[in-house]
Amino acid sequence: MRATVTPILDFLEGSKQFVIPIYQRTYSWKKEQCQRLWDDVLRMGVNPESSSHFFGSIVYMEPEEPQNIGAVRQLLIIDGQQRLASLSLLLSGLCKIVKEQDIDIGITPNQLSSFYLFNGNRADESRYKQLLTRGDKETLIHLLEDRELPEGFSTLLKENHRFFLSQLKGVDLKIVYKGIQRLKIVDIMLTRGQDNPQLIFESLNSAGLPLSQSDLIRNYVLMGQDLNFQTRLYEEYWFPMEQRFRDQNARRFDSFMRDYLTLRTGRIPKRNGVYKHFKTYVSEAEGPKTIIEIIVKDISDQSKHYVNIALLQEEDSELRGCLEDLHELRAEVTYPFLLEVYDYYQQGRIEKTEVIKILRLVESYVFRRAICSQSAKQLNHTFVHLINNVDKSNYFENLNETFLDLNVYRHYPRNSEFKKALISKDVYNFNRRNYLLRKLENYERKEPIEIGNYTIEHVMPQNLTEVWQQELGENFRQIHEIWLHKIGNLTLTGYNSELSNRPFKEKREMHQEGFRYSPLHLNKSLADAEQWNEEAIIARSNELAERACKIWIYPQ
Repeated sequence: MRATVTPILDFLEGSKQFVIPIYQRTYSWKKEQCQRLWDDVLRMGVNPESSSHFFGSIVYMEPEEPQNIGAVRQLLIIDGQQRLASLSLLLSGLCKIVKEQDIDIGITPNQLSSFYLFNGNRADESRYKQLLTRGDKETLIHLLEDRELPEGFSTLLKENHRFFLSQLKGVDLKIVYKGIQRLKIVDIMLTRGQDNPQLIFESLNSAGLPLSQSDLIRNYVLMGQDLNFQTRLYEEYWFPMEQRFRDQNARRFDSFMRDYLTLRTGRIPKRNGVYKHFKTYVSEAEGPKTIIEIIVKDISDQSKHYVNIALLQEEDSELRGCLEDLHELRAEVTYPFLLEVYDYYQQGRIEKTEVIKILRLVESYVFRRAICSQSAKQLNHTFVHLINNVDKSNYFENLNETFLDLNVYRHYPRNSEFKKALISKDVYNFNRRNYLLRKLENYERKEPIEIGNYTIEHVMPQNLTEVWQQELGENFRQIHEIWLHKIGNLTLTGYNSELSNRPFKEKREMHQEGFRYSPLHLNKSLADAEQWNEEAIIARSNELAERACKIWIYPQ
């Protein structure tokens, strides 16, 4: 290893090209990081007493294959691509504005571009000082060449380029150039065969975004392979998988890897320990080179299931409807289990009708426990238990039996327990209130309604008028306190402000706005009620609780 401190512009000069290997993450700096770079540049430009500013380190090594005499010297970037790419965006913007304003900053636009962005007048890809990974390469090239962006361009590269352009239009460009000149890096060149790039990669990243767990996994899988095998793994498996997550952030990819490892190992990794868990998983499966390919292919296959489940990309409308309900329940703890169910379905080992029944049973289990205020802390372990203990020979029937056999703290709430909890629950302040009302309303509806078009209505209002006190009777305070936010007193309406605190019979009979004229199933019992008192609220509570038991089923 050789390390020297050098100005970033000196580092960029000369005939060289910085290539981002395929195992590196895509460009990921956001406005926050670019703002910090911009602030540093301005501070160095206006402060004559500051001789330099440390911009981080650039770690690189020569490629495996020897290069032809006269060719542009290629250097593989191990760490520092985010800084290099962002500085290129800033330099590109500086060239453009200097040329447009035709001002002297001590260097011409042509010199700026030929010294720091391009390698002379070469016609092929060796023209560019930096080549990003497959997903970002064309976007950076088009930005540097001031061309129309290609289809599927990198949003971050485009937005950050626009950010630097907007900042440059309002400042003294001489100050900007002077500030860039004062940026210094630690130039670290690794010796192939002596330095371990993976260990160095893991320990660096001092000035950029922290590496995600999936970033570390990708580098671990690809970095140590020979070039041809590395390229094939990336092109056939890893890049298509990244494309499936392209519009999602790193957290979602990390979550997938955590769920994948939970499925394959039967153990749940800590969120910040997914990479460590993965290395253990691979080491336990160590063998010939094909083992890595088998694992990577399996990860890629499971990612197809994951985007269907978690990102709702399932094309079958019936399956997607079940998954949308689980998504609204925020039931992410079920995903490792659902990955296995999906895998069996894709292999043809279970039919779609059975998958739907499984999804509905899982949904009912999660929701019943939420209504009964049972702890969700160990719910992820319960679904690992199901992965390990359900006999797959007759999946749905055996899942039923396993649910029935769950012990006390994992138990599946029975109908009596579920109904009692639902009737007495403060539904109005329940975080899954809208999901509950939507499912109750749309039960056995052939044309489901979208409850986003409606608001929550308290039949007995939150503020009691004298008329309402008479409606409820002498115990009106107690009735109001007990039942105000309970399911029996809540409904949906498109006329919340019109109904307001009106007496019950007016709420029922108002033309168009009244419960009697409502198309909603939730309002049918309200249309038939003669009086709204505790007896009526209890009757409606029981009616809705019975309906809930048909929606959120108990294992048979």
